[in-house]
Amino acid sequence: MEELKMLLSLLLSVVLGFVIGLERKFRLKEAGIRTHTIVCFGSALMMVVSKNAFGANADTARVAAQIVSGIGFLGAGMIVYRQHEVRGLTTAAGVWATAGIGMACGSGLVSMYYVAVGATAILIAAQYILHLPFRIFRMPRIYSVKIEFVQTTDENLKIKEMFGTDRFNKLVITRENGLTIYSATLNTEKEFSSTRLNEIMAENSFIRSLERCDNE
Repeated sequence: MEELKMLLSLLLSVVLGFVIGLERKFRLKEAGIRTHTIVCFGSALMMVVSKNAFGANADTARVAAQIVSGIGFLGAGMIVYRQHEVRGLTTAAGVWATAGIGMACGSGLVSMYYVAVGATAILIAAQYILHLPFRIFRMPRIYSVKIEFVQTTDENLKIKEMFGTDRFNKLVITRENGLTIYSATLNTEKEFSSTRLNEIMAENSFIRSLERCDNE
């Protein structure tokens, strides 16, 4: 009966991991059904082993602690920085939380089974709610623009106000035929079409060039 209880706890971890991964797959995330199922099952299995394979006097908390740090290492590999945005952070956090659910399944306590099922429901509900199209849940997208202009008086302030930014990135100042030339990159939350950039150049003769460079 004890072995059957262990197997049932492992089966529960597979089911819960599968459900979490299914929600992630529907959203086309990097980690889907297989990753979440294996993470949940593996965490439960290590908990079962730590509780039953080393005798009554063994410190089972040591294995549990290593699961937490080990899954953190796995999640770090899912996080990338691309186009001024951090990607994969939510997926990594979800995998980490899934490991906690697996640990609850592998604890062998009936009360922890209820906690595991409830935590799964809460996690999926939170993922669903936080993906609703509310502005408060969305991270602002950052656009990059390369600009070159002639600085005589306060043109730099006009540029900052125009693009809604407070500073220049990669600023290079040169002298050319007695003129001070600013070359810089701006990060702005405003999206400017090519037509609008052409209009800005036509309206401001001190601007020499404008270029969208979002992929850098």
